Amino acid sequence: MASPASADSDQVLVEANGSTRTLILNRPRQLNALSSAMVRRLMKCFTSYEEDNAVKLLIVKGNGRAFCAGGDVVEIAQSINKDGWKYGADFFHTEFLLNYIIATYSKPQVSLLTGIVMGGGAGVSIHGTFRVATENTVFAMPDTLLGLFPDSGASYFLSRLPGFYGEYVGLTGARLDGAEMLACGLATHFVHLNRMSLLEESLKKVDTSDPFAICGIIDQFSQQPSLKGSSALNRLEIVDKCFSKRTVEEIISALEQEAPSLADEWVTVAIQSLRKASPTSLKISLASIREGRLQTVGECLRQEYRMICHVIRGDFSRDGFEGGRAMLVDKDRNPKWMPPSLGQVHDGVVEKYFSKVDDPHWEDLNLPARLSHGRRIVPRL
Repeated sequence: MASPASADSDQVLVEANGSTRTLILNRPRQLNALSSAMVRRLMKCFTSYEEDNAVKLLIVKGNGRAFCAGGDVVEIAQSINKDGWKYGADFFHTEFLLNYIIATYSKPQVSLLTGIVMGGGAGVSIHGTFRVATENTVFAMPDTLLGLFPDSGASYFLSRLPGFYGEYVGLTGARLDGAEMLACGLATHFVHLNRMSLLEESLKKVDTSDPFAICGIIDQFSQQPSLKGSSALNRLEIVDKCFSKRTVEEIISALEQEAPSLADEWVTVAIQSLRKASPTSLKISLASIREGRLQTVGECLRQEYRMICHVIRGDFSRDGFEGGRAMLVDKDRNPKWMPPSLGQVHDGVVEKYFSKVDDPHWEDLNLPARLSHGRRIVPRL
C-alpha cells in the first residue's frame, strides 16, 4: 500500500527537462478531480520551484481526457460527513492558498487545457500566466447546479470577462469551447490538438523566465479560431442586457422576454439551467461575482473562503450536500433545494454568506504578502 507521501506523488507527476518542470495531474479515471493529496502536492511544487533558481518555467497538464474536472466533491463531502466541517475548511484553505500562489506567481506557468476544465481545474490554470486551449477543450463552472458557487477565485476572473458575460457563465454553468475561451479572455492562446505535443517539446527547451519570450514560442503554434454561429459571444448585447439586471429574478425575466424573438438555443438553455439550479446558489453566486469586480484576487479568495465555510457547515442551507447527492452520488438528478424558490432566499441571508464564521475553531483565510494582485484577463473579441 502506498504511503501518504508516495500517494501524493502518484497523483501529481513531475517531469524535469532542463529549467522546465512539467506537473501532470494524474487521476485520469476521476478526470483528474483534485483530491486533498493533489492539492498538497501542487502546493509543495509551486512553493519550492518559485525559490529554486534552476527552475524557470512550469507547465501544467492533465493525464487522459481531462485537464481537471474540479475538486473531488464526493471525497470532500464524505470526509466532512465523517470528520466534520473542519476537514472541508482545511481542504479549501489549502486549495485557495494554492490559487493565490498561482495568481501571484513570479515565474511563468503554461497550462495545456486539453479536455475538461471545470471548477477547481480553472483555479489551477486560469490564474496562471498562459492558458492554451484547443478544439477539444470544454470549460464550465457548473457549481450552481450542484448547490455550490463558482469558487477557486472565480469571482475574480469571471467578473473580468467582457461586459456581464461572467455572470452568464457563472450562473448558468454554460459550457465554453476553446474558441470561446480565447475570445472572452479565459485562454491566452488556441493551439490545435495535433500541434500541442510540438508546443510542449519546444517549451521544455526554454532556458528563460521571460514571459515575452515564452509567449513568442506559444505564438508560433497558435491559431485564431472562429466562433460558432450559436455562441452567446455573438450576442453579447443580449447577454449584457439580461445579465446586468440587479437580481436573479430580473435576469430570468429579461431572458424570457428575449426568448420569443430569438432563435438562439443558448437563451433557452440558459433559462432551463437557471430554473434547475439551487436558488440559494444563484443568489450568492451573483453577489460574489458583483463583489469580485472591485476586489483583488486575494480579497476574492478570502470572500469565497468565508462563503464555502458557511456552505460546508450548512449554516443557512444544505443545498451543497443535496446537490452532490443528486448529481454525483445517487445520480437521480433531482435535487430538492431548500428553500425551493428564489423568492424565499432573502437578501439578509445572502449577506450572511459573506460574514465571518461564528465559531472559535474557525480562522479567516490569511494570505501572505505578494508582489502581484492577480492576472489581467484580456479578451480577443
